[in-house]
Amino acid sequence: MGRTLFEKIWNNHLVKTIPGGPDVIYIDKHFIHEVTSPQAFAGIEKRGFKIFRPKQVVATADHNVPTINQHLPIRDMLSRLQVDQLIANCNTHGIELYGLGHPFQGIVHVIGPELGITQPGMTIVCGDSHTSTHGAFGSIAFGIGTSEVEMVFASQCVLQSRPKVMRININGELNKGVVSKDIILYIISKITASGATGYFVEYAGSAIRAQSMEARMTICNMSIEMGARGGMIAPDETTFNYIKGRTFAPQGEEWDKKLNEWKQLQTDDDAVFDKEINIDAADIEPMITYGTNPGLGIAINGLIPTAESIPDEGERKNIIKALEYMGLQQGKTLLGMPVQNIFIGSCTNSRIEDLRLVAGVVKGKKKSEHVKVMIVPGSQQVAAQIKAEGLDKVFEEAGFEVRQAGCSACLGMNEDKIPAGEYCISTSNRNFEGRQGAGARTLLASPLTAAASAITGVVTDVRTLLN
Repeated sequence: MGRTLFEKIWNNHLVKTIPGGPDVIYIDKHFIHEVTSPQAFAGIEKRGFKIFRPKQVVATADHNVPTINQHLPIRDMLSRLQVDQLIANCNTHGIELYGLGHPFQGIVHVIGPELGITQPGMTIVCGDSHTSTHGAFGSIAFGIGTSEVEMVFASQCVLQSRPKVMRININGELNKGVVSKDIILYIISKITASGATGYFVEYAGSAIRAQSMEARMTICNMSIEMGARGGMIAPDETTFNYIKGRTFAPQGEEWDKKLNEWKQLQTDDDAVFDKEINIDAADIEPMITYGTNPGLGIAINGLIPTAESIPDEGERKNIIKALEYMGLQQGKTLLGMPVQNIFIGSCTNSRIEDLRLVAGVVKGKKKSEHVKVMIVPGSQQVAAQIKAEGLDKVFEEAGFEVRQAGCSACLGMNEDKIPAGEYCISTSNRNFEGRQGAGARTLLASPLTAAASAITGVVTDVRTLLN
C-alpha cells in the first residue's frame, strides 16, 4: 500500500517505537521564544543536562515585545523579565538568538520560512501551537508543551503518539475577493473547532496548488483551530522557488541534492487516509467569525445562526454564551456593524503578501475616523520590505498606524490590547474570550475584509470595493 506524505516524513524520523506507547521522533529544527522556554531551560539545568544540539535551535523574541520604540527598555516588567531571561539562557547555552534590534527578529513562524530555515521533509517543533504554519513547506511541524521543549533540548527527540491522517481536497477556482484566510475559516466553520482532533491534515487539490507559499502558510497556520495536530501541503515548484536563494537555504551542489530529495515528498496515489473531505472552491465566500472560537464563522453576507437551527444542545448553549459575550443577536447580519479596531498582523497574516493585499484595497483612500488601524509586520525583514516598496506611505496616507515587528494584538500578552467591549476585525487566528485583551470582542477575517472595513468603519464585504 502507498504511503501518505505524513507517513513518509514521520517514518524517516522514527528513532524508536515504544510497544503500546508513543514513538520517539527525531527533530530537525527547534524554534523557541521567550514565553515557553524559561521553565524548560531551568529544567535541564536542574537535571545537570546541556542542550544536546544547540545549532538546531533557533530563538527569537516575539510575544512579549512592544511594537513601538523597540530601542527603549520594555516598560512592562513581566515582559521585560521574560525577554531578558531568553537572552541570558541563549548566551549560557550557545543558542542563536534573533532578539530585539537584530535584523532577523520577528514572529517565530514568520522568520523561519523567510530565512530559509524551514525546509521540506523536516520535523519542526516549537513551544507554540501555531508551529503548524511550517507544514506549508511539506514538513511535519507541531507545537509542544514546556516539558517537551525540555525533552528536545536534552535529546533532540520528542515522544509523540502517531496521529491519524486526514486529507482535505479543495478543487476549482476561488471567487472574487476570496483568499487563503477565507479558505481555512470556511473549512473550520464546516467541520467545527474540534472536527480534526487526533488528525494531521494534508491540504490538496487545484485550489491549494494555486496558492502562493505565504497563502499556504496561512492555511496551515490555522489547522490547529479545528483541533488538528498540524497541517501540511506537499512541496512543489512554488515551494522550491520560494526557498531558493534565502539566507539559510542550501546552495550549489547541496541545493541540487536537496531539490531531488524534496521532489519525492508526495503522497502516493494509492495511499489511504483515515478521513477525506472534498470541498468545491466555488462554495467559499469571504468569511468572518461571530463567536468565541474560530469555528463560529459565516460568509460575510450570511446570517448569524439561530439557536433553533443548531440540533446539538451543547453547541446551542455554546453559541448563546458566545453571542452574549460578543453582544450580537441570533439571525442577524454582521454587515454594516460598526467596529472600533482593525488589527492586521500575527503569524497568520503579517507577511509582505498580506500587506500588499491591504495596500491594494486602501491606496488613495482614507480610513474611517471612527476606527483605529494597526499594521504590524511579522518580522524586521517584512518591515524593511514595506518601506522598500512604499507600502508604508500608502498606509500612513490612509491613516493607518504602522508598527514594529511582533505578535502584537493577536494576544493580550503585550501592550497592544483591544479595549473591553470594543470590536476588532483581526487577521489573527483566535477569537477566544479575552484573547486580545480582557473583554475585547474579536472578529476573525482576511486582510482584504479587514482593509475594506477599515475604510468604511463597519463590517464590509470587500467585493463592494473591488467592484
